[in-house]
Amino acid sequence: MTALLTLILSFIGALVCGLMPAGAHRQIRWVALAFATAGLGVSAVCYANYSGGEFADLVEADWIPSLGIGFATGYDGISLPLLLVTGLVAVCGVLFSWTLESRANQFYAFYFALIGGVYGVFLSLDLFLLFVFYEIAVVPKYFLIAIWGGARRQFAAMKLVLYSFGGSALVLLGMLAVFFLAQDANGEALKTFNLLALQQAQIPAAAQQWLFPLIFVGFAIMGGMWPFHTWAPTGHVAAPTAASMLLAGVVMKLGAYGCLRVAVGLLPAGAQAWASWVAVVAVINIVYGALVALKQDDFKYVIGYSSVSHMGFVLLGIATLNLTGLTGAVLQMFSHGVIGALLFALVGTVIYSRTKTRMLDELHRLIDHMPGIAWVFVAAGLASMGLPGFSGFVSELFVLLGAWGSLSGWIVGGAGLGILLTFGYTLVKIHEAFFRERKRPDASQAKTAYPPMTLPEKTGVALLLGAALLIGLCPWLLTDKISPSLKLMLERLAN
Repeated sequence: MTALLTLILSFIGALVCGLMPAGAHRQIRWVALAFATAGLGVSAVCYANYSGGEFADLVEADWIPSLGIGFATGYDGISLPLLLVTGLVAVCGVLFSWTLESRANQFYAFYFALIGGVYGVFLSLDLFLLFVFYEIAVVPKYFLIAIWGGARRQFAAMKLVLYSFGGSALVLLGMLAVFFLAQDANGEALKTFNLLALQQAQIPAAAQQWLFPLIFVGFAIMGGMWPFHTWAPTGHVAAPTAASMLLAGVVMKLGAYGCLRVAVGLLPAGAQAWASWVAVVAVINIVYGALVALKQDDFKYVIGYSSVSHMGFVLLGIATLNLTGLTGAVLQMFSHGVIGALLFALVGTVIYSRTKTRMLDELHRLIDHMPGIAWVFVAAGLASMGLPGFSGFVSELFVLLGAWGSLSGWIVGGAGLGILLTFGYTLVKIHEAFFRERKRPDASQAKTAYPPMTLPEKTGVALLLGAALLIGLCPWLLTDKISPSLKLMLERLAN
């Protein structure tokens, strides 16, 4: 029951923060940090206790037995990295929101409700329960953006929620179809939502041909899949920093996780039939997101479209349907989770709070005014574009090797082009923000020496950048946990 504590602590944290006096800002932030750290600690314990392969920490109880619905939770090597990245981003989101004072109690109540929903999705072993937590995660996102967001926050919040609910509707229809179509070895209807039972069930191949795209697209909308990606940059830009970190770091992973766990895990014939089309869309994601990022003038939009591009590698890894590619997809979920959250924190809080602008053409040689911050961002940018030594390089390498073994050459070539474009827009935007001289800079900006990062900001940077560096240098820390669970999934696909 250890893993279930992540979910319980998050919802208790939401309740405790929500009931605290609005003016007790200092106490609220420390309470929030304590609950977020506790969740990360539980995730670390789960990592230490997990030996690989089958699901661990199983908790099963009847919920609505007449409808085949139960409360079933557990984790394996696929969900374990996502529990870790959720804990990391949750802690760092509090650190980068350390100066928040506006309705802080309500902010952290919604914040932890969202985190609790995310933990619930990654732990659910019942499709209906997974759907419930998936929906729980949607509602707090709306309020975090609509109340504490920036320009056009109501529009961005509503767009995000409408896209999320649209994808959820497709997922719900697909889940109901799976419920009615799944059969046991004797051809009898199972009538259950239990994920472990459904993994052993038989679903007619003809039905899988239309069920797979229904469920996959429904989840992939949340994962930022082209052409349903537009909610992501808009939502990222309007959201407050902590919410942007959660959106990029973990919420987009909900969709990718659903694609892998539900669509691929339960519908193998459908996955094999549609794999080439998923690969095509993935390459479009990679190249399109990189090209649009190159043309952006708003620093936060650059990171938003960069997220769309990097999530394309997750989809491409899933499309390979082999151990190497799928391992890369799960690694990329973790890698983008920590690096994407770090970039949004640096742009949304560290840089914006000092310069009061995110527009690149208004920035004048920031390297002269905030050298420490500039070099931290350079390191984060290099990690994002896949510099060897960081987790992004390892995850993309796994995906490309997997694609080389199972997909056509032009798919691999398209992904390679996306990597080159990523190098391009990362270096261009770093130059524009930190090294380019404006012809007529504002006198105040040209002379200002901005304050260095605060201790909470430094701690958050160290955690996120350190995680990306650790996995980049020692990828076996995660691959040894991920691969055994993926092997079991692939064995079921082969059968």
